Amino acid sequence: MAKINVSDLSFCYEGSFDNIFENVSFSIDTDWKLGFVGRNGKGKTTFLNLLMGKYDYQGSIQASTAFDYFPYQVSERQLGMCMADFMEELAPNVEQWRVMIELEKMQMDVELLYRPFYTLSHGERTRVMLAILFSRDNYFLLIDEPTNHLDQESRDAVKQYLCNKQGFLLVSHDRNLLDACVDHMLVLNRVSIEVQKGNFSSWWENKSRMDAFHIAENEKHRKEIVKLKESARRIGDWADKNESTKIGYDPIKNHDRGMGARAYIGAKTKMMQKRVKHMEERIGREIEEKEGLLQDIEQPADLKIMPLKHHKDVLVRAVKYDLAYGENRILEDFGFELCQGERVLLRGKNGSGKSSFIKAILRRCGFASQPGYSGGGGLSASESAPAGAGFTAIESGILQTASGLVISYINQDTSALRGDLSAFCKQECLEESLLKAILRQLDFERVQFGKRMEEYSEGQKKKVLIAASLLRQAHIYIWDEPLNYIDVFSRMQVEELILRYQPTMLVVEHDIRFQEKIATRIVEFG
Repeated sequence: MAKINVSDLSFCYEGSFDNIFENVSFSIDTDWKLGFVGRNGKGKTTFLNLLMGKYDYQGSIQASTAFDYFPYQVSERQLGMCMADFMEELAPNVEQWRVMIELEKMQMDVELLYRPFYTLSHGERTRVMLAILFSRDNYFLLIDEPTNHLDQESRDAVKQYLCNKQGFLLVSHDRNLLDACVDHMLVLNRVSIEVQKGNFSSWWENKSRMDAFHIAENEKHRKEIVKLKESARRIGDWADKNESTKIGYDPIKNHDRGMGARAYIGAKTKMMQKRVKHMEERIGREIEEKEGLLQDIEQPADLKIMPLKHHKDVLVRAVKYDLAYGENRILEDFGFELCQGERVLLRGKNGSGKSSFIKAILRRCGFASQPGYSGGGGLSASESAPAGAGFTAIESGILQTASGLVISYINQDTSALRGDLSAFCKQECLEESLLKAILRQLDFERVQFGKRMEEYSEGQKKKVLIAASLLRQAHIYIWDEPLNYIDVFSRMQVEELILRYQPTMLVVEHDIRFQEKIATRIVEFG
């Protein structure tokens, strides 16, 4: 067991005025199974890169172990090669026989090492890279969001594998994965960093209790401050009124007042003023104690959505529907109905036809031709078929959509997001001030508004797509893997939004907790 000690760490990117980290100190053990969470843009991936020595920083990071990072960066040249031929370029001195053993632990065929890398699915690529990662000794492993774009089967395989490992730091927003695989949590709060024993749920339970305590303490201090201020004002008024009686008096009305009364009145006034000063000092102490109580509390703003009501009950209907691209048959004899008020979740392996079915519905509605949908919310011509297929869709059977159906769509691909938010809003026919207001509610920093979207993290890009979708009034909200890269706290926000407004939805999302929360019905593909 070894320690990683972080002391007075400060870092900001060149040209930026905002520190990502400022005087941060904490300590972790290298044999921990450490979960790492925080809001998008708070610096999780940046911290991993600092451990890897990619940036200069102030302060110190002391570690007696080396670090290795997932995912490995695969070049264009390597995409056409077999992993067996270039794995040593990714991880020097890795031994192939050990990688094979790790693959067998994940119940994966070692033949994957001898197939061109581009032919592997997302799940297969993830598991091969994890096998390489865990095949070397004396490394503390930094695993950055391993389950993005993975179907449920692949997520379960990764989860099962990591459950039997230790000595890693896992960045993930998948609550199910964190609960199963970690024994400690490293959390980037709003203004602090904390390390706590346990998994995500135990940390969240402790945090909820602590937040409730701090809110109660804050309210107690607030009431005390109000009382003290009122008492200080009242005593101050008495002192001023008393002081005004020192000089000049009516000998007829105040016949019992002697010449020594002036000194007595002065002493009494001084005593009252001293009491006021003590109260002001106590008010200062109460305010000081009150400050900081709410700084780390997650108080997500209530998001809003404006679903439209359609005159028909059944909005989408498929009967004996077939869909193919060339000779590649995606769906066969498929039956489906989406009624108003339902939130249907499409579930199945990657490549089972979920996204293809969604895009068939969008084509039926003329979605690609609607104004304001060419970027983050739209369907481009290149999306008419699976990537690299080179075929147009061949359909048979019945696929019907209600007339005049309005759809708000989130594409799983963020590559179309370019330029600044102002240009995006013009392109998508959105009110810029409203979009930025929603982004602020999703904990988007104002400083990000002046940046180009190419500089955003993947989580921030996804938040732009979610905010754009929420702004559009629609009969159906079709979201294709909307939560990839989205932080845990924003996921909870979106869940609460959906449960409150209950829009009609068609969703592809592999987050088990999200499925359990929002789905009224699950349709299995494949």
